[in-house]
Amino acid sequence: MAAAFRKAAKSRQREHRERSQPGFRKHLGLLEKKKDYKLRANDYRKKQEYLRALRKKALEKNPDEFYYKMTRVKLQDGVHVIQETKEEVTPEQLKLMRTQDVKYIEMKRVAEAKKIERLKSELHLLDFQGKQQNKHVFFFDTKKEVERFDIATHLRTAPELVDRVFNRPTLETLQKEKVKGVTHQAPLKRIAKERQKQYNCLTQRIEREKQLFVIAQKIQTRKDLLDKTQKVKVKKETVNSPAIYKFQSRRKR
Repeated sequence: MAAAFRKAAKSRQREHRERSQPGFRKHLGLLEKKKDYKLRANDYRKKQEYLRALRKKALEKNPDEFYYKMTRVKLQDGVHVIQETKEEVTPEQLKLMRTQDVKYIEMKRVAEAKKIERLKSELHLLDFQGKQQNKHVFFFDTKKEVERFDIATHLRTAPELVDRVFNRPTLETLQKEKVKGVTHQAPLKRIAKERQKQYNCLTQRIEREKQLFVIAQKIQTRKDLLDKTQKVKVKKETVNSPAIYKFQSRRKR
């Protein structure tokens, strides 16, 4: 209750305004208000604290202490300047280094390609999501045949097995043969989960192989740019493809 009364009293009290700069002091600019003074005072105190900390650090510093950075830094006009050490590499050495990089990337790409082929041979890609869907086209002579068409009857199989792309036995086979293999739901779910895990691994390896191929092309392009032959850029570099350059034809002896 008291807080509400204080708020109501404040809403009716007189508004106190700070005076402006007197006319005879206009040449000095705007009159500094309290909020301006607080900002200036806080900034001043912050700088003084920083200088005090630096002064204390300088007084407590051990003159015999050594840092490895001292070998690369020197003082110029009161400012520490770090000397950048340049690697002495000849153009021939740089080309050889690029070649080694390309060979390493190509080796990793070939290893990924072999693993992809092995996974494909194991999984057969029967129900792989990334595989292009096959089409089965049926032809009819009249529209009545199209309207009366039933895919399960035409394929002579059970309606539950129509969506399968593999292991789709006919009704005669189902009547003659017994069900072989796992029939319980728990093992079937576990097998399906393992198969999906293998498919996910195959998808990741295919994507990795594509990325390694693009990286190898980009490194090879940078290696070719070290040649001093005149060249013109035809296409800019993108995420999925390297830059394309057209080199001036030169007859080699």
